[in-house]
Amino acid sequence: MSRKFVLHDGKHGSALALRVTPRAERNQIVGLLPDGTIKVQLASDPADENANQVLLSYLSEVLGVPKSRVEIVAGESGRDKLVSVLDMDSETAHQRILARVE
Repeated sequence: MSRKFVLHDGKHGSALALRVTPRAERNQIVGLLPDGTIKVQLASDPADENANQVLLSYLSEVLGVPKSRVEIVAGESGRDKLVSVLDMDSETAHQRILARVE
């Protein structure tokens, strides 16, 4: 199933579409797909039940927000995830993500 996610302004924040690749050397944002999905590599194993927590911690660091403001709202068990960021507009989130693309 193919999903298309884009950044958008929500009622109380923004949403980020992510494609997560596990087993990387380190946590990093590696680019954007043509549909606006953010490619993220994580050092954790996908079988690790804490992998989503590693992702949320990394995103809170990248975005400069408390971890409590970042939540996976769709795709918890898959590679394609939709993440909500409370109290941050999509433009700010987008600029902070782009600043960290490696």
